[in-house]
Amino acid sequence: MLGKRTLQFEQTIRVTAAPVQVIAAFFDPEALATWWQAVRSVTTPRPLGVYAVEWQETPFQDDVLGSLGGVFYGTVVEFRNGREFLVTDAHWLPPDSDAIGPMALEVSCEVAGPATNLRVRQSSAENGERCARYYELIASGWNDSLGNLKQYLEQGAEPRLPGLGLVPG
Repeated sequence: MLGKRTLQFEQTIRVTAAPVQVIAAFFDPEALATWWQAVRSVTTPRPLGVYAVEWQETPFQDDVLGSLGGVFYGTVVEFRNGREFLVTDAHWLPPDSDAIGPMALEVSCEVAGPATNLRVRQSSAENGERCARYYELIASGWNDSLGNLKQYLEQGAEPRLPGLGLVPG
C-alpha cells in the first residue's frame, strides 16, 4: 500500500447563503436537478442514509470511460445539519462500463460573515487509468456545478431537506 496516491477533487467557494441552505441543496431533489442537472435523486440526510444521484447519459463518449452520466451512489455516514456531511463507499456507475470506486464525498460549511465557505472534497485511493481519467473530468464538472450552486442559492432559492421531519436550522 505504500506509495499509493490518493486521487481527489477539492474546492472551496464562498456562497452568500446560510449554511443550512447550502447543505440542504445537496439533498433537495429539486435543487439537485437545478444546480447539478440530476434527472433523479434519492438522498437521505442522516447516518446510514442513501445518497444516490443520477444524470442523463451523454450523447458523446470519452475515450477512456465511454458514455458519461449514470449514477453516483454511496452511504451517508455523518450528517450535521448546516455543518457537514460525509458519504462513503461511494461509486460511480457509468451508463455502459464498470463502476469506479469506492470513493468518499465530504461537504462542509463554515460561516464567513454574511456568507458561507463551502468545501467539497471527493477522493479515492483507487488510482488506475480509468479512475485518474474520472478525476480529470469531475474537476471541470464540479467547478461548473459549484458555480451553478452559488448562483442558485444567491438568487434566493430555499432548498429543503427531504423527509424525516428534519427542518433546516
